[in-house]
Amino acid sequence: MDPDALLASLEPKEEHGKLTVFLGAAAGVGKTYAMLEAAQERLKEGLDLVVGWVETHKRLETEALLSGLPAVSPRSLSYRGKEFPEMDLDAILKRHPAVVLVDELAHTNIPGSRHARRFQDVEELLAAGINVYTTLNIQHLETLNDIVAQVTGVKVRETVPDRMLENAFQIQLVDIPPEELLQRLKEGKVYVAGQAEFALRKFFRPGNINALREMALRYTAKRVDRQVEKYMRLHGIAGPWPTGERVMVCISASPFSAQLIRTARRLAEGLQSEWLAVNVDAPRRFPVSEEAKDSLSRNKRLAEELGAETVTLSGNDVADELLELARTRNVSQIIIGKPLRSRWWELLHGSVVDKIIRQSHGISVHVIPGQTKQEKEGTRTTAPFPREPFTAMPHLGAILLMLLFTVLAGLLATAGIGLVNVDMIYVLPVLFSAVRWGTGPAVTAAVVGLLTFDFFFVPPSFRFMFHDPRYLFSFVIFLLVALFTGSLSGRLRLQITSSRQRENRTAALYALSREIAAVSDLSPVLESVTRKIAETVQGQVVAILPDKGGQLQLQATTDPQGKFLLGENERAVATWAFEHGEIAGRGTETLDGADALYLPLRTEKGVRGVLGIRLDSPDKLLQAEQRRLLEAFAGLAALAVSRIQLAEQARDAQLLAESEQLRIALFNSLSHDLRTPLASIIGSVSGLLEDESVYSEKARRDLLQAVQQEARRMNRFLNNLLDMARLESGMLKLNREWCDIQDIIGVAASHTGESLASRPLKIDIEPGLPLVKADYVLIEQVVINCLDNALKYSQPASEIRISAGRRAENLEVEISDRGTQIPPEDLDRVFDKFYRLHSPRQVSGTGLGLAICKGIIEAHGGTIHAVNSPDGGVVIKISLPLSKDAPEHVPAAGEGGAPGPPPGGLGYEGGAPGPPPGGLGYEGGAPGPPPGGLGYEGGVHGDR
Repeated sequence: MDPDALLASLEPKEEHGKLTVFLGAAAGVGKTYAMLEAAQERLKEGLDLVVGWVETHKRLETEALLSGLPAVSPRSLSYRGKEFPEMDLDAILKRHPAVVLVDELAHTNIPGSRHARRFQDVEELLAAGINVYTTLNIQHLETLNDIVAQVTGVKVRETVPDRMLENAFQIQLVDIPPEELLQRLKEGKVYVAGQAEFALRKFFRPGNINALREMALRYTAKRVDRQVEKYMRLHGIAGPWPTGERVMVCISASPFSAQLIRTARRLAEGLQSEWLAVNVDAPRRFPVSEEAKDSLSRNKRLAEELGAETVTLSGNDVADELLELARTRNVSQIIIGKPLRSRWWELLHGSVVDKIIRQSHGISVHVIPGQTKQEKEGTRTTAPFPREPFTAMPHLGAILLMLLFTVLAGLLATAGIGLVNVDMIYVLPVLFSAVRWGTGPAVTAAVVGLLTFDFFFVPPSFRFMFHDPRYLFSFVIFLLVALFTGSLSGRLRLQITSSRQRENRTAALYALSREIAAVSDLSPVLESVTRKIAETVQGQVVAILPDKGGQLQLQATTDPQGKFLLGENERAVATWAFEHGEIAGRGTETLDGADALYLPLRTEKGVRGVLGIRLDSPDKLLQAEQRRLLEAFAGLAALAVSRIQLAEQARDAQLLAESEQLRIALFNSLSHDLRTPLASIIGSVSGLLEDESVYSEKARRDLLQAVQQEARRMNRFLNNLLDMARLESGMLKLNREWCDIQDIIGVAASHTGESLASRPLKIDIEPGLPLVKADYVLIEQVVINCLDNALKYSQPASEIRISAGRRAENLEVEISDRGTQIPPEDLDRVFDKFYRLHSPRQVSGTGLGLAICKGIIEAHGGTIHAVNSPDGGVVIKISLPLSKDAPEHVPAAGEGGAPGPPPGGLGYEGGAPGPPPGGLGYEGGAPGPPPGGLGYEGGVHGDR
């Protein structure tokens, strides 16, 4: 297998191709010839057409038609030391023609090919959007396999699933009279001379050809009928439509079940109904051997390939379980086999078929008789399932155990316990052998016990004979006890084994689902999945998921030693399974040369990844039950991966939406909050640059003040952006020092003095408040931002109030206004970035002021929140933690590093700030009158 060619063929195609089948009754009717004629016509029409594979069988007329058609050269494969040509699937996919010719649809590929069968190659070509012309004989159809074998006496080994013809775009029947076909055979136009003579004797007899021809004609006629019915339905033409039917076929590990499955498929097709394939795990019918399990798995796989829903039941009575399911699922037709058993066997064990017929009550029962002899090709008899191989050790153990109890009975017999009690002692080893080893060893123990009891204890002693005929009755009862107890214990043991296996499967699925249910990270989920699967199948497991570029990458593995190597071949198989969403690799019919089995993680949204399983025993293959369990694991893993990836996509989408919101907010802020002050500054500066005689000294001073005010506004806007960036990046570092909250409030009020000039301001500070350890400049910025917010969202003449007090171990500052209240649901959102309330006033700003306040206060370990005041307006409440060792006054520069002069020339004397710009003075740490005449005495507020 060429990995590069395989990977190159995995590009997704836009649509599904169409299949045209040239159907014939037998070889030699001219299917390939008709296909080549159609290809020549398409080529003349200018269609892009190539020959993928055509078998001419050295027929001159066929080779003549093949000439002139473009072809893809076959590739050579080595098998058992010889070279064989095969269709180059990768080259065709790479060439990607509109139509490709693929002869002999039922062909089996050489081992080492990607697919085991050619029809699988055709399915891949169709999935790639390539139209296919192909040929098929009617005897290769899967559901007709048994009928063909019965009519012709030849078992056809190469079959094609019915879905290939059912999904075909067009079926062209190629038919010639039987006499003409026989004449072609005699002339050597179908096979070479030696083969033709053998074919005429064995297969190509007139009766066989007529029967095959009828099958082909009937199948084509059925297809035409379905097309007519479809047309009538689409166009609303009234007609007698078939009512709802449902077919159920009863299957087991017997090879005879394959015939029943094909019969059920034909019946369901004729009724256009759903159908079920049901197996009952009854205790005495459990397939205990590996051969029987494989046979049952093959039968289930055949039923699934033919479109059945497979169901497995458990119960002691097969007939009751089947009838209960039939009534529950509204089954109208039951198909069951009639094995060729003796009348005595049915009297002893009962007949499932007879019981179903008696209790069917309205359900049609189709009984298919079993085969009377083995077929020449090696078909086995109709035993329910292969017998378990004989093992001598349990029988030897039963014999040894019985001899030990014989010695014990001899010792007790000398004590005079009587023959009746000795006889009871002999029951113990029989019961033990039945429970421990089953029916066979129990019967062996019973026979040995009878012989030893007769030889040692029954008069005359030491001779194999007895005079009392009552002992004969005891011997019969003894054997019956061995048979019944052995049979019951064997059933119980098998039931326990089956229940334990199902419990383990259910427990494994439940444990995995519980482990990954609440996990939001992909790595732990994949580790749990791979570990659980490795424990279940005793092998190494890898999880492979695509990266952002679509390339498969190893995400999790249970192979720390590196035994599971994803080489080029293995990676190519995994990629094929991922691209096509189908199981591939070891034990399948697709790329079975791989070392591992690859299961796609399929969801409704597509394939999320691939699980690779490599068994520790290279020669071991997975059983059907293990495959089903692995598929369930893969389903759980796919759902978990899909859930996590969808959550990640949702988070990315949310971040993208927030980024878009941020971009829009920044753009609006920059366009308004920078352009407006810039326009004012430009206008004022332009006026100042004009002739001095135009403006008076007072007017020029007003223009300069306007420039200063707008410049400060721009500076505050840019500072907000920078502060927010520092907060979110984690670069904000606090310069904690002992601060007086009165000083901070006073300085903040002075910095907003121009905006407060026309507002009544009330400041209420509780006397004797302790100092708080904080960053002076940042807390001052918080108060300024809160004041600025209160000014923006309240009426021009309304009151602004600032209060500070102690609440338990916290210092609380409240800034309130008499403006519009905040809706209750938005009280927490006002501290979000770029969030702004709707206001009838034209409010400028970025919506970052309160978000910056929240970040600064939380960095100090405090809290900030907004509440609606009962008197109207909004109150911003700030809470800062107090320290128990706080000093009584602000330390001097030499004592504790008092804060230096803030921007604007603010000076300090003894730890108290001096007069800031605007004339604010302090005495003893209490703020003096701010602009407008507000004065303080002992911390008690006055009115502006």
